[in-house]
Amino acid sequence: MSELMPETMAGPRRLRTLLGDYPGTAALRSGVLTSDRVRFDFADYPSVVDGLKPMIRDRAFDVSELAIVSYLVARDFGKPLVLLPVTTTGRLPHARALYNGERGRLWPSDLAGKRVAVRSLTTTTGVWLRGILANDYGVDLHRIEWVTFEDPHVAECREDGTRAPAGRTILQMLLDGEVDVVLGETSADPRLKPLFPDPRAAGEAWFRKYGVTPINHSVVVTRAMHDDDPGSVQEVVRLLKQSNDLGLSRDSTPFGVEAMRPALQMLIDYAVQQNLVSRSFRVEELFSDLTLGLI
Repeated sequence: MSELMPETMAGPRRLRTLLGDYPGTAALRSGVLTSDRVRFDFADYPSVVDGLKPMIRDRAFDVSELAIVSYLVARDFGKPLVLLPVTTTGRLPHARALYNGERGRLWPSDLAGKRVAVRSLTTTTGVWLRGILANDYGVDLHRIEWVTFEDPHVAECREDGTRAPAGRTILQMLLDGEVDVVLGETSADPRLKPLFPDPRAAGEAWFRKYGVTPINHSVVVTRAMHDDDPGSVQEVVRLLKQSNDLGLSRDSTPFGVEAMRPALQMLIDYAVQQNLVSRSFRVEELFSDLTLGLI
């Protein structure tokens, strides 16, 4: 058989894929969208977050959703991953800062000397909230005792702070008065109140001020796939964009480097301010020559 046989005659490339179920990914996950070039073999995890550490540490997937701060830290440590100009989730985080109302009212200005819990200091929602508290409310992050519950996704990353006792959960510690505030969580428990008294209004005011939709998760591919098969990388981005458009989720999921730039630059600044990365990256450095030009 001729060695010049078209690539598609061998069948689509099967891609180990970690991708959450969102309006913008539904057409892809359900099989409504298909391709002659690539086929997605979706990993089955209770939560997509469970697959982020295997992706960074073991390259468990060819294509993977990834928390953007985890990518910044991975990039800082030279991990062989390449960012795509694709966002899967983005949201204003103001509703995800809680305190225990039974123990008295707390305001952002009260946080000095308090114990504040977050799953990990590199958790993206937590980084957004700490950046907002520091830059918009004047909170000195160094005067807070940070309590964490899990290791960063990047094994080499070392975090400051106090590790919560084994077996304790973040919301239960808040209810029990062992921490004063938690970041990055939601709860229907009526005892737990938002640190920002009207989080929707606070989020809308922040958005009017900056015009930025915070990015939480984006998508990466392995450096091996990127270098060996750039055509499949282009096809992955095309399909993700088409699925996103079918899901009508454009407002909350910026696509393309320029659309993502304001949020990425702000998050880079926050990560440097919080000592999570060793230097300030240019937005262009987060991509490759190939992925910079997609979309």
